[in-house]
Amino acid sequence: MDDIKAAGILRSLAADVGPAGASPLTDVAALQTPDVVSAFVLAAEALESRTRLQRRQANLPRNAGKPWSREEDDRLLASFDGGANVDQLTAQHERTRAGIEARLVKHGRLEVEQAPAARIR
Repeated sequence: MDDIKAAGILRSLAADVGPAGASPLTDVAALQTPDVVSAFVLAAEALESRTRLQRRQANLPRNAGKPWSREEDDRLLASFDGGANVDQLTAQHERTRAGIEARLVKHGRLEVEQAPAARIR
């Protein structure tokens, strides 16, 4: 079952309309039809997935995954060239270690072998 169909079934049930269009929903057995059960399962999985994603994002730095601007690249490279280490750069730019290392590899400041966190991407 696709997500759109599952959402339609769930919305119908929320409006007290059975999956076959019968209103009001009086036949509790209708809740055990394969489509309704599939819709409930998909909804539960979507909510669990959303919760996992929110927890993951809550633990990431503010700028993780955001595009890099030319100005931020310039600041990153100037700081690195000035002696800042990767840990300092992660704090300054509010990005993950892998993100910082990947950017430094991209701009030729680190070799891939020097960027262990960037390799797991």
